[in-house]
Amino acid sequence: MINIDQNDLSEARRLNRRLAWSPRFPVPHRLGAWLMQSLLVLSQSGADRKLRRAGIRVEARTAAADGATVSLRLLRPSTPVRGVVLDIHGGGWAIGNARMNDALNAALAEACGVAVVSVDYRLASATPISGLIEDCLVAARWVLGGGLPEYRGLPVVLVGESAGAHLAAATLLELKRWPDLLGRVAGAVLYYGVYDLAGTDSARRAGPATLVLKGPRLITGLQRLTPGMSDDQRREPPLSPLYGDLRGLPPALMFVGELDPFQDDTLRMAERWREAAEVELHLLPEAPHGFIHFNTGMASKVLARGHAWICSRLADPAGQAEAGGGVRPAGGSAEPHTISMPPLT
Repeated sequence: MINIDQNDLSEARRLNRRLAWSPRFPVPHRLGAWLMQSLLVLSQSGADRKLRRAGIRVEARTAAADGATVSLRLLRPSTPVRGVVLDIHGGGWAIGNARMNDALNAALAEACGVAVVSVDYRLASATPISGLIEDCLVAARWVLGGGLPEYRGLPVVLVGESAGAHLAAATLLELKRWPDLLGRVAGAVLYYGVYDLAGTDSARRAGPATLVLKGPRLITGLQRLTPGMSDDQRREPPLSPLYGDLRGLPPALMFVGELDPFQDDTLRMAERWREAAEVELHLLPEAPHGFIHFNTGMASKVLARGHAWICSRLADPAGQAEAGGGVRPAGGSAEPHTISMPPLT
């Protein structure tokens, strides 16, 4: 499925040695979030021009539902559109915007012939997590309910990364209140999500050697995002999608790295999701949190698999995703663990 060879592993290990000397990122407090967000926005100068030069049309839209609104960024490919992707960016809930995945979304739009709608949800530095979920739900209802009439009836796939994967899963759970809309969702692609805001075992074990993220501060960061709550309250869905009723959700493609402190979130979520629908799960060797943003062979192969899976869902949204091919053991192999999980019957 994803042929991770020894060159990919050697490259990943070299990267990890550099990351071991790099700063780790906590879930930022209010001042830190403001500073990081300001630097992010400054770095995005000329983003629209770059997309237009690449043949991607970009538009600003506003979604509305039940009196609530949220800003959207719409990327249209140069090729005919076969479906719509609703993209929910990461950034620890506290930083990020709809522009931050432009490069990934432009590549996705061209590879799959999809219009990509990225959600500019409010951030947790000033809004409770429930407000972020509300924004993503407004966007999903707008897209699925015909907000883009030129694409009415085309299949829709949700894509989320890290905090965005959490918000995507929470949005799908909330969409169960509108079964007709949920039925239009052809699939979900979720990269290394966080599905238990009280912290899974792997997050609680994370130490100072954790790459990219500040391991010892992960649980404190999750608690700061959910002030005044007990762990039992933090585990209530949709705040923690891991504990939700997943019946009726679409097929899913999930990725997580073996070095990710949130590894248990994805592994446990995949196991629960298979009670409702087919799941294809990839556990990538030598991969830390956020690995798709590093310019490596492994990241390129993972993104290509995501494109292929989305294309398969667009071609047959009511059918089964491409088979996952069983379990590949880790011993002596450069392959990732790949598990195809059919729904339980």
